[in-house]
Amino acid sequence: MWTPKGFIDEAIEKVKDEIKDEKAVIALSGGVDSSVCSVLVGEAIGDNLTAIFVDHGLLRKGEAEQVVNTFKDRLNFIYVDASDEFLEALEGVVDPEEKRKIIGKKFIDVFEREASKIDAKYLIQGTIAPDWIESQGKIKSHHNLALPSGMVLEVVEPIRELYKDEVREIGAELGLPDSIIHRQPFPGPGLAVRVIGELTREKIQICQNADAIVREEVEKSGFNKQLWQYFAALTNTKVTGVKGDQRDFGYLVVVRMVASVDAMTAYVPEIPWELIRTISKRITSEVSEVTHVSLSISDKPPATIEFA
Repeated sequence: MWTPKGFIDEAIEKVKDEIKDEKAVIALSGGVDSSVCSVLVGEAIGDNLTAIFVDHGLLRKGEAEQVVNTFKDRLNFIYVDASDEFLEALEGVVDPEEKRKIIGKKFIDVFEREASKIDAKYLIQGTIAPDWIESQGKIKSHHNLALPSGMVLEVVEPIRELYKDEVREIGAELGLPDSIIHRQPFPGPGLAVRVIGELTREKIQICQNADAIVREEVEKSGFNKQLWQYFAALTNTKVTGVKGDQRDFGYLVVVRMVASVDAMTAYVPEIPWELIRTISKRITSEVSEVTHVSLSISDKPPATIEFA
C-alpha cells in the first residue's frame, strides 16, 4: 500500500544510490513540485544539493521573502536577485509571447551562471506524472541535459510518477508549511503575463498590491478551497474615477477566480457578492493608482486562465 512515508524512504535510498557523493543542483521556484523535490533530495544527499532560487522581480508580493525564509536554513540554498537583469531585458516589450521567450532565455542564462560555479554532475527536476503524460511519455526518466554553454548535467526526477495530490501529501510528511504545499499554481513568467503591455516597476508593484488583496480576502473567506487560481491582473487601460472630491484617472484591474481539476479546462464558479464588493473596495481605496475593478467571468475555453 502506498504511503507518503514509504515513498519518501524509498526515494531517499534511490537518490543516494544514484547520486552517491556527486553534487547536484535544482532550480527552486517555491512551487510545490520544486519545493518537495528540493527537500526530498536534500534529505538524501544533504549539502551536496544546491537549491538555486532565481528572483526575476515578477513574483507576487512577499513571495521572495517567503521562499527565502522557508528554505534558507533547511537547504544549501542560494538566492539570486536578478530582477534588474530581467526588467532591463524586458524594457519596451509589449507582446506577451516575446515576454515569455525573453524570460525563459534569461532564466536559463542566470541559472546556468550560478550552476557553473558549483561543479555539479546532476540536475534535479520536479517533473510529475502529468508533465510527461501530456508529452506522450517522450520525456525519459534519466537523460542528459546540455545547457547553452556546453555544460552537461545528468537529470534526476525523483517524483515523476506522482500526481499533484500525492506531491502535496509528500510535502506535508516532509514538514513543509501549508503556504508552500497548497500554493496556487503560478506561471513561470510570473506577473509578466498578468501585467498587460510594457512592464515597469510601477506597474508590477500595482499588480502585486492588488493581487495581495485578492489573495488575502479569498483566503480569509475560505472560498479558496473551491478555486484552482485567484488573482488580479493589471490592464493597460486607464479610466476616470473619483478619489475624495477629485476626479482621478487610474488603471483598470481585473479580478479572476477559476475552478478546475487539471487546468486543461476551467470555469468561473458562483462567487459570493460580498467577497467581490470587499475586494473591489479595498483595491480602489488602498491601491491609489487604480480607479476601476472588474471581474472576469469567462470560462476556459474560450478564454485562458491567464491574461497573456
